[in-house]
Amino acid sequence: MANRAIRRAAGSKNPRASTVLVQKLVIKAALEHSLIENGDRILIAASGGKDSTVMAMTLAAARPALKPEYSLAAVHISTDFCACCKKSTLAASLESWGIPFADIFVPVIGRLKEGRKMNCYWCSTQRRIELLRYAMENGYNTIALGHHLDDIIETFFMNMCGAGALKTMPALLRYRKYPVKLIRPLVYVEEKQIIASAAENGILKAACTCPYGRLSARRVMREKIAAFTGGSSAVKRRILAAIGNSELSI
Repeated sequence: MANRAIRRAAGSKNPRASTVLVQKLVIKAALEHSLIENGDRILIAASGGKDSTVMAMTLAAARPALKPEYSLAAVHISTDFCACCKKSTLAASLESWGIPFADIFVPVIGRLKEGRKMNCYWCSTQRRIELLRYAMENGYNTIALGHHLDDIIETFFMNMCGAGALKTMPALLRYRKYPVKLIRPLVYVEEKQIIASAAENGILKAACTCPYGRLSARRVMREKIAAFTGGSSAVKRRILAAIGNSELSI
């Protein structure tokens, strides 16, 4: 039943249609935004979730279609509040795609100042700091993050409604202070397309989900966006296009 539903959603009888579609969208993003350059050493931020795992699989498979030659490696950041990641399964998957795997520990809660509560922004900041440090110490010039189309739209509306700022996460970010760039190869990929690809490849069975995400502001905004778009892929892609056609950068 699940496989038939995925094939219908992809509009094809090909049982791996969603995987092929995600690959095409990643290649499109890489070419249109110049995400990958010749000789790039790309470090994948592998959370253990479906998004970053599908991204890793796709970047490995997309090598023949992209002109630049690049290398891939992955790092997982273990924390003191979430131990749901099946690291042995993640490591095996990554290595089967030719991606070396490393695991580092960051005491996200342990770094909180007295009186402060755990939140998604704090966790994200601590992880980003350690990703940058690890990348620079090990000679990686690119960090690949698994944010997808829905994340980018949600961030736009969260910033607009919460901070009064018209900005979102860019597909490509070059740091001024560090010799590292951030890329988001899934910028054109919807979450439902990632879920379908993950199901096709058995990734969902081992995917990790953050316990804090269930109550996050992002989830609330996601529900609001779903309400006014009616879940329409066309509407969401027009929103993304509107962001890109303005003075904003995606």
